[in-house]
Amino acid sequence: MQVYSLAFSRRKGVIKILSNKLLLMLAVILIIGTSFGLFLYDRSFNEKLNNTVLNSTDELSVNLLANQAWSKVAGASFNNEGVKITPLDRAIVNQDGSDNQLNPPVNVSGTHLRVRGDFRMQLVSHNAPSSTGSLRLYGQVPVIYDEWRYETPSVEIKQSTNSIEISIWDGTDDQPVYQQSYPINIANNNTLFINHLSNRIIISAKNHIIATMKDRAIFNSGEIWFGTDAAVGSTGWTIKSLTAGSLNNGQVALAKPLSNGSKHSSNDLNILSKRLPIGAAVSLYPLMTNQSYRELALNQFSTWTTENDLKPQFIHPQPNTYSFNDADQLVDTALANGIRVHGHTLVFGEANPKWMQNTLLDKRQQVMIDHITQVVNHFKGKITEWDVINEPLSDNDSDYGLGKTGLRHHIWWQAMGPNYIDIALRTAHAVDPTAKLYINDYALEVDGDRWDAMIQLLQGLKQRGVPLDGVGFESHIHESRDLEDKVTIIRHMHQLAQMGLSVRISEVDAYGDDLASQTQQYQAVLEACLVSSNCTSYTTWGISDAYGSTTNLHVYPLDYGNDLLWDSSFQPKPAVGVLQNELKTSTL
Repeated sequence: MQVYSLAFSRRKGVIKILSNKLLLMLAVILIIGTSFGLFLYDRSFNEKLNNTVLNSTDELSVNLLANQAWSKVAGASFNNEGVKITPLDRAIVNQDGSDNQLNPPVNVSGTHLRVRGDFRMQLVSHNAPSSTGSLRLYGQVPVIYDEWRYETPSVEIKQSTNSIEISIWDGTDDQPVYQQSYPINIANNNTLFINHLSNRIIISAKNHIIATMKDRAIFNSGEIWFGTDAAVGSTGWTIKSLTAGSLNNGQVALAKPLSNGSKHSSNDLNILSKRLPIGAAVSLYPLMTNQSYRELALNQFSTWTTENDLKPQFIHPQPNTYSFNDADQLVDTALANGIRVHGHTLVFGEANPKWMQNTLLDKRQQVMIDHITQVVNHFKGKITEWDVINEPLSDNDSDYGLGKTGLRHHIWWQAMGPNYIDIALRTAHAVDPTAKLYINDYALEVDGDRWDAMIQLLQGLKQRGVPLDGVGFESHIHESRDLEDKVTIIRHMHQLAQMGLSVRISEVDAYGDDLASQTQQYQAVLEACLVSSNCTSYTTWGISDAYGSTTNLHVYPLDYGNDLLWDSSFQPKPAVGVLQNELKTSTL
């Protein structure tokens, strides 16, 4: 038995060794086979790549410069060569004034593509020596949430005379997930091909493939929007030609601009309101790219406030550079549809570009005067009322009481003291004597130090004969401690009426953790405005939560707030129905 057991044990050991060798051989065969398969696949793909990309005879039939829509893009203008792109260096800054994100322009004026499958583009450009220009292809248009730009999936091709840098965003972070520079020696007049083949992006020029990379699902949306930029300090660059066409039976076509949508309904808020203009803060990008947003903006409201597009960081990014393109589109769209525009904002302690913040104290007054003069004059006859001064009151308790004014110690106060308010209002009035001028702030709906400081400020302005027509009550209700009492709001409005001042509900929104409470707050503020003869409008700070300023910043995927009248799917909340009934039953 012992001999048998020993022999059997040895036999098992031999079998185990043979089994291990067999498994090893199979693994080697599998690796070789896989490698050979990958080799054949790569060889096949490379052959397909060369045949399709370098030897393609497909016609690039879609001319992306065929209309004048590019002239509406910030930093872009037509000349005899094509579209000239000038540097703006637009950036969004944090509330504390620190650097945040670059905000290069996007063409939302109608020149974009519908694509399916494979496609290619040809970019013919002129780059001056030492100039760097970039073309960016977006699967979706980025969104501006006040102090944050949500970066959607996109690829940027940045070219100079000796290199091309490719950056890819996949919609998961503010920063690109892929960034690589490729050396290339090109002339000032350059022809570049951007190819999409299977799931790859291939950049080629001079019958040579420069770079190939995974597309990171950028084009899964079936759309392509275009953005442009130029290096700061350069003279810019020119897009001489930009065309597109299909590859391998793909489909490429110019997309149609959004329509104005359905006709007005008898239940639209602005139709129901008999004397009180109902408004919303409106942003250009969703207005031009989201049909649901556009229809609500055009149909529900009779007045728009420029949400971000008139803030200094957007329209005055450099000392001698004004860029009104985006704001012009917003204003012109409103006026073409019989909607009046409230300008927001001329003087603010936030949303100022770095060059403004860094201006020497003794130069800031002139900077402020020049800015007000240029902006008000540009929109004279189009924008009929302005938030000249936005949020002048301080958040710090130490700035109130004991003879203190309660004013914020921001960049304008630091240079001019409280007198900056007088100077700004007088300047705006001198440029456009017909425009209505407002001071706008929050937490004016409750009693306390802020309200007392505002009354003190207004009394001083009246005594000095400073032109002022009214005060904006922002009416933000972001949490339970912000809850507002209708009786107090009415009393405050009446107090301003006795001073000969109008009032407007300028930025109302209400947190929606409790929809019943949210509805009650929207209703209470509307009722206060309806019964106050000096209340000139009721405006919400946005339309849909999909684009609301209470979206959590720098969070991917998007984490929306719930403070607006329509949710992130553009469905009305209960507050909409209550406001409709309130307006129906109002006799004013």
